[in-house]
Amino acid sequence: MPGIPGKPSASSTRPRAAPFSDREQHSRLLAWLSLACGIAVGVQIGHFDTTLLWAAGYALLYPPLSHAASRYLPARHHPAARHGLLLLDALHIGLAIVLLGYSLIPALLILLMLASGALLVDGPRLCLQALLASAAGALPAVLLLDPPAQPDTPLPVSLACLLVGGGYCLLIGLIAHRQSKQLDAVRQALCEEKEKASGLASSLARYLSPQVWESIFSGRKSARLETQRKKLTVFFSDIRGFTELSEELEAEALTDLLNTYLDEMSKIALKYGGTIDKFIGDSVMIFFGDPSTQGARHDAVAAVSMAIAMRKHMKVLRQQWRAQGITKPLEIRMGINTGYCTVGNFGTEMRMDYTIIGREVNLASRLESAADSGEILISHETYALVKDVIMCRDQGAITVKGFSRPVQIYQVVDLRSDLGSGTRYLEHELPGFSMYLDTDDVRHHDTERVIHALQHAVEKLRDKVG
Repeated sequence: MPGIPGKPSASSTRPRAAPFSDREQHSRLLAWLSLACGIAVGVQIGHFDTTLLWAAGYALLYPPLSHAASRYLPARHHPAARHGLLLLDALHIGLAIVLLGYSLIPALLILLMLASGALLVDGPRLCLQALLASAAGALPAVLLLDPPAQPDTPLPVSLACLLVGGGYCLLIGLIAHRQSKQLDAVRQALCEEKEKASGLASSLARYLSPQVWESIFSGRKSARLETQRKKLTVFFSDIRGFTELSEELEAEALTDLLNTYLDEMSKIALKYGGTIDKFIGDSVMIFFGDPSTQGARHDAVAAVSMAIAMRKHMKVLRQQWRAQGITKPLEIRMGINTGYCTVGNFGTEMRMDYTIIGREVNLASRLESAADSGEILISHETYALVKDVIMCRDQGAITVKGFSRPVQIYQVVDLRSDLGSGTRYLEHELPGFSMYLDTDDVRHHDTERVIHALQHAVEKLRDKVG
């Protein structure tokens, strides 16, 4: 915006930024002041020629003039300007060392200040470049002027240099201390922000399936509206008789029962690699094959194996609920189908849902509705993929709402490896008695405790019979 006529605009009165901060420029001025004092005292006592007085004046004028000139550079050039000014300082210092006859104390002091300034600005690399630049500045003076060597430094010159150099060292220490405190404050703030972000991400992750959350945070998937077609195995389940039960139980007891059920089913789903899509009351929707897949056959076997594990685990849950006074035997029914679905983010840019849609999803839902209590129904497409691993019974073809032709279905019996005498499962459920044993899940150090519990139960039953 143009300034008001007759008055300077805000942009013209605002002080221009410079490549060096105020503290860095002050330390730079002290370094050149040390050199000017050494020259002036050396001339005063006759150690240096009087013609070098111009060098003392130049050492006082050069730093502020170069600093003022650098203010007119655009901000994007400031990093390069910092490096350039330090390297220009180094060239001047190399020339000064030769002009002073290689006087030891001033030479070592100004080289030390040059190196510490370069380290402060950009580390060892710039320090090495500065030292090489000082050597490059000294070389032409040696070849052209060849002044006599005067390495011995009189005490007054040494004191003058060390006095100002000591102030330089103190200022450098102060700058380093403040930068360290600022870095600590920034590091602390970053740690706090990281913990806050981690806690927030952990909280938000509870609203997503772990596989989806991980794929988004790892960058494999983006949070934008996009979908793709993939071959998935889709699973639906619900609790048979849950509506009637909800009319009998208090809201708190019903909530506790439902949360326990969904928590246990979710653990089983994650164990088998399922992506939990959503919970709708007591209904659960899970799919296999996205975001990651090991092939359609593996996904189908994992889905049916998960359904069998859920059905078996319901015996444990029924025993827990019976101990809480819920005598109504709750069973789940499940439907599974395999086919091509549309999967991805649906909704709007403000609110989206990662889910699946399509004809095959509808069929899985219809199979779940057609299943009886404790029954797992699968489509022919799923059966064809799992028949070598899962024992199933042909249930013929049924008419399904929304499908013009009858659908061939199969009833899941069990894993073939768990049938016969070699089964790892033992399960029995009678009035007053419920047992479910998975020998593979019993930890080795718990084996004796399980045996002791079974023996104790046997003794109780024998006492009753006797």
